[in-house]
Amino acid sequence: MAVSKELLEILVCPKCKGEIHLNENRDGLVCDKCRLLYEIKDDIPIMLIDEAKPL
Repeated sequence: MAVSKELLEILVCPKCKGEIHLNENRDGLVCDKCRLLYEIKDDIPIMLIDEAKPL
């Protein structure tokens, strides 16, 4: 089971509160403004700034 469309519509970047979107591999959420990748593990987005990976 993947991250639901409804959840993706309400999630925002925790750092800048901007829009995020799925990456091409569908295993993370990307904030283009902050240039951060928030990983998705076991169908749960890890929305912690300290855990995000820079792009």
